[in-house]
Amino acid sequence: MAQSKSKFKVVLDAGHGGKDYGNVHHGYIEKKIALAVTLKVGEYLSKDSDFDFFYSRKTDVFVELKDRAIQANKQDANLFVSIHCNAAKNYSAFGTETFVMGLSRSSTNLEVAKNENSVILLEDDYKENYKGFDPNRPESLIGLKILQEEYLNQSIELAAFVEDNFKDNLGKKSRGVKQAPLWVLDASYMPGVLIEIGFLSNKVEGEYLNTEKGQNEVAKAIADAIFSYKKQYYKTSSGTKPVVTETGRVEETPAVVKEDPVQAIIENVKNGIQFKVQLSASSTKIATSPSNFKGLNGVHVEQSGKIYKYLFGSEDSYELAQNKLTEAKNKGFESAFIVAYKDGVKINLSDAIK
Repeated sequence: MAQSKSKFKVVLDAGHGGKDYGNVHHGYIEKKIALAVTLKVGEYLSKDSDFDFFYSRKTDVFVELKDRAIQANKQDANLFVSIHCNAAKNYSAFGTETFVMGLSRSSTNLEVAKNENSVILLEDDYKENYKGFDPNRPESLIGLKILQEEYLNQSIELAAFVEDNFKDNLGKKSRGVKQAPLWVLDASYMPGVLIEIGFLSNKVEGEYLNTEKGQNEVAKAIADAIFSYKKQYYKTSSGTKPVVTETGRVEETPAVVKEDPVQAIIENVKNGIQFKVQLSASSTKIATSPSNFKGLNGVHVEQSGKIYKYLFGSEDSYELAQNKLTEAKNKGFESAFIVAYKDGVKINLSDAIK
C-alpha cells in the first residue's frame, strides 16, 4: 500500500508465527487465529482511505520480536497493535484483556509478559540482540522501563476503546486494561497495545475464536476502536470518518478536526500555555495523598474519559515546570514528564520544546 504522510499509519502485528505456535489448546492454534483476525482488521481499516496499514506478517512465518518493533519504527507509524490469544492453567478462565507497556505488581500480568516475551528464546543470537534480557527472570521484567512516556496516555485510551467494544458490542467479559513489561511495546516508539482476544484454554471461547464469525466480530471491534482513537487524536484529509456496519457497508460521518498539538506548542510556547508535571496515568483512581506520591504535596487528579492522570504543579513557564520535574525525579519518579495545557486542552510534549 502506498504511503502518505497525511495518512494515519497503523502497524498490525499478528502474534507468533512459523516455529512459534503460541498457545495450543483443544486443537486451537494461537498463531493461526491471531493471523486471521489481524488480516481481517486490515480489511476493515482499508475501507477508510485515510489509513495506511502495515502487517508485521501476512503469512505463517516466524518474525523475531525485535524486527516487529524495528518495522513499526521504520514506518513511523501512529499506532502499533499486536493481536494474541490467551491461555491459563485454569481452563474455566475466559474474557479479553488489553495490555499497555508498564510495570505491574500483579503476578498474573507478569505471567502474561513472560509468555509473550518468551519468543525471544526461539531467536538466533537472542543474547546479543536483547543484551542479556531473559524473559524468564523477574528481575529482567522489572528492568524494562517505559522509554516513550508521552505515548502511555494514548495507549491506555486506545486499550479502553478496545475493551469497551468487546464488552458493549460483543457482550464479552472484559478483564480490563492492564500494564505489563512487554518487550515489543517497549521497543516501539509510538502508542501501542497488545490485545489478548480470548482464552484458547477455554474450550467454548477457543471454539468461538476459531470460527469465521468470531474472527470477524473480534476484528471489527478492534478496527472500530482504532477508528475511535483516530477520530479523537487526528484530523483526516477527507473530513469524514467511516463507520463499519455489521454488513461491512461503510457510512460516512463528520470527523472531528483538531488543532495539531505540536504545531500549537511551537507557535504558542510563550502565549497562554500552562505547564504541569504528570507523574502517572491509570485506569483506576488513586488517592492523591502524599503517602501515595512519595511525599509530594499538591498532586491532583484529572479524569480524561476512563483514564485518571496525576499532575504536580501548575506553571506559566516551561523553566518553572522543569523545577517541578526535578523535584519529582528527586523523589524517585523516573517516569515523570512535563505536559502542557492550551485553552484547557492537554497537549503532550515530545520534541517541540527543548
